[in-house]
Amino acid sequence: MNIGIPKEQRPFEYRVGLSPAAVQMLTKSGNKCYVEHEAGLGAGFSDWEYEQAGARVVYTPHEVFGRADLLIKVARPLLEEINWLRPGSALAGLLHLNSARQDKIDLLLEKEITAIALEQIQLPDGSVPVRQSLAQIGGLMVPQIAARLLQNESGGKGILIGGIVGVPPAEVIIIGAGTVGTCATQAFLGLGAHVTVLDIDFKALQRIHERFSGIVTMIANPINISKACNYADVLVGAVLVPGERAPIVVAREMVNKMKPRAIVMDISIDEGGCIETSRPTTHDQPTFIEEGVIHYCVPNIPGVVARTATHAYINAAMPFIQELADQGIESAMQRNHSIYKGVMTHQGKTFHLARLQTTNRVRD
Repeated sequence: MNIGIPKEQRPFEYRVGLSPAAVQMLTKSGNKCYVEHEAGLGAGFSDWEYEQAGARVVYTPHEVFGRADLLIKVARPLLEEINWLRPGSALAGLLHLNSARQDKIDLLLEKEITAIALEQIQLPDGSVPVRQSLAQIGGLMVPQIAARLLQNESGGKGILIGGIVGVPPAEVIIIGAGTVGTCATQAFLGLGAHVTVLDIDFKALQRIHERFSGIVTMIANPINISKACNYADVLVGAVLVPGERAPIVVAREMVNKMKPRAIVMDISIDEGGCIETSRPTTHDQPTFIEEGVIHYCVPNIPGVVARTATHAYINAAMPFIQELADQGIESAMQRNHSIYKGVMTHQGKTFHLARLQTTNRVRD
């Protein structure tokens, strides 16, 4: 199979779809890999390393897209990139199509592209290994970002997350006790914050309570969420429903009652966001103020720790990519139900795709 690895076009997306080590695994099993010039530069991989692994380096994105039977990306393609795809070819990556513009979905269907959202691949035990690996990175990055946003030069309240003798630490509220919420809890506690975690799943709260001492756990009902928002210095939304749009769990009126210059971080923004006042932002302009509260809603948080994130992404995704390449798209879909769960479009039809209802949350 011809496999294409393009250079990511989105601003501040430094990751790459495959590392040289992954390319070597694919070429050794008889596949051909075409890597765009400097595609791996942001993650620290040179063209020479890809060539040593058996890839052919090409110098235009049109050639990568045009040659590929299977295109491996990280971020969802831009509309221009979808136009470059060969009709009937396959696309795999972190597509997040539940929060994509409708014209992109329409074009994928028109060109009969098989779009496989690797973040939606689900194992029989219910786990989502590709999403989980990147969620860990996002969760661990949340506290370091929050610490900076709380500083005065970032517009924050001038709070040290861990406090100091005689001065209490920041109050951190995390909604969602999944992978992001658990990793964020771990990192916030390491900085000395006072952490409250809310979730609708009592077993998830039980796990996080047993793992960490000194935290508060609450059932995530509207009354408790509203109460927690009132005293939050940092509010982290980390809600996920696999294969669906993230539900709104924090209403505008709750944000309105938060402390002035408190921080809202909507880590669910990839899937539309779980906070009513959220909208997608970028790494160069990561925040905006709504209801007097600072909002941070960057979808691709791990994109700026590209080497770590690329390795984590490939470690989780490579078994599925190898199967797609070696067995063929149709066969892999039929034989492996986990891969089938990640199929969003195929032969002009949609699969496992729940569309957004709130148009201002639809991402490019």
